[in-house]
Amino acid sequence: MKQRIMVMGGGVVGLASAFELASRGYAVTVLETGRCGGQASGAAAGMLAPYSENLEFPDEFFQLCLESLQLYPAWQTRVKEVSGRTFEYTESGSLYIVYHEADMLALESRRLWQREYGSSASILEGDALFEREPQLSRQVRAALWTPEESHVYAPDYVKALEEGCRRLGVVIAEELTALEWAEQGGTVQVKARDGSVFSGDQLLICTGAWAGELSEQLGIVVPIRPIRGQICAYHTEGFQEPLHHMVFSSQGYLVQKESGNLVCGASEDMAGFDSSVTERGINRLMEWNKKMLPVLAGEIPFHRWAGLRPATQDGAPLIGRLPEHPNVMLAAGHYRNGILLSPVTAQLTADMVDGRELPGWAGAFRPERFGTLTSI
Repeated sequence: MKQRIMVMGGGVVGLASAFELASRGYAVTVLETGRCGGQASGAAAGMLAPYSENLEFPDEFFQLCLESLQLYPAWQTRVKEVSGRTFEYTESGSLYIVYHEADMLALESRRLWQREYGSSASILEGDALFEREPQLSRQVRAALWTPEESHVYAPDYVKALEEGCRRLGVVIAEELTALEWAEQGGTVQVKARDGSVFSGDQLLICTGAWAGELSEQLGIVVPIRPIRGQICAYHTEGFQEPLHHMVFSSQGYLVQKESGNLVCGASEDMAGFDSSVTERGINRLMEWNKKMLPVLAGEIPFHRWAGLRPATQDGAPLIGRLPEHPNVMLAAGHYRNGILLSPVTAQLTADMVDGRELPGWAGAFRPERFGTLTSI
């Protein structure tokens, strides 16, 4: 008889884990309190940029991100083949720009460690930079070009994961409320307020920004808090040509999708579970955007939205079994990297269910590492 695995949470991490588990022959049920992909996953810009978003010398978290980036080409092909759906996966590379001569030493330091960790990164200046990306402001002093980075269109990727799960036989139950679980005789039961009961041999919690809140209801404490990320998008009909790369600076990022829409982010603040958009947050983005791309001066975003990013104290996710509940696993707290980390998290969670030994670096993400994960 197949082992029955319940996955609590239908965001990108939960769906990716369910997809991988079902691919390995497990009987999987996804339990979602809203609609699949309805929170941070569907709101993400979809950047796969571990080099550009890592501002310090690489650590275990960077290693996790790089591992996932390297999995992506084969992973996205498999998701498309199984689901029968397509989604944008663009190997655009990225430019990390600086404006001042004083920033050049730090940029060179970034180039050196990126090359040490497998990138062919190089610094572009003057004509070489503006020939590669003509739309950039001439105030830009230089940029670090990282060819290995890419991006996906997150809403379509999440839909493909959901359809792939269904085709693999995953049961997806949505619009559930007040989920509670209990271990009984070596199995785990999850109950919803409407009386629905789901049983399985193991439970994987992937509830994103709600993991801390939900986990308290479940009898454990998880140090995850929501960080609101605000994003906006512009039409680009007025551009002489499209933006060819993802563009990062110390203040934000720009990424152009196949639709032509230019996605810009991200303003961050702590607002609890309030996912509303604020004028202050979007206005800050607009100021950053026109500094990077003068063509945006005077342009108004046609779309504005926000998502709640699940952040831990150190910015790295919690992935592992709960110390006092051996049939319960946690995969949450991916902060702004849920889309990027979905393949490697799926692999790690499925390996845990298989009983395989995880890589040594995975110990850096154990759920109890803060010393605050205790039974209530």
